[in-house]
Amino acid sequence: SLINVMVAVGVFSIPMFARIVRGSTLSVRKLEYIDAIRALGATDVTIIIKHIFPNILSPVIVQATLRLATAILSAAGLSYLGLGAQPPSPEWGAMLSSGRDYLFSAPHIALFPGIAIST
Repeated sequence: SLINVMVAVGVFSIPMFARIVRGSTLSVRKLEYIDAIRALGATDVTIIIKHIFPNILSPVIVQATLRLATAILSAAGLSYLGLGAQPPSPEWGAMLSSGRDYLFSAPHIALFPGIAIST
């Protein structure tokens, strides 16, 4: 089903985001202003929420934007293979798979979902 595909693609993306968050956190944690804030008596939770989290958010947003395109392609590929959304639901991979049977008589059935996937 479509929910299983979304869960599979989401679980597949977790390690990538974990590496980005960990790397960004380690680099921001070593900056001097974090030491200055700690010397002023800020707690670890305050430092994480107010200073580290806003600085690691930018790379995560960029990666999420890039990963969205990959997730769409992955979901379309799984649906094309019959592992995702089934033909009554409007999903590009399922539409491309059902249009494969009519490729010589009505190529527009597969053409438009194929163009949408490729762009």
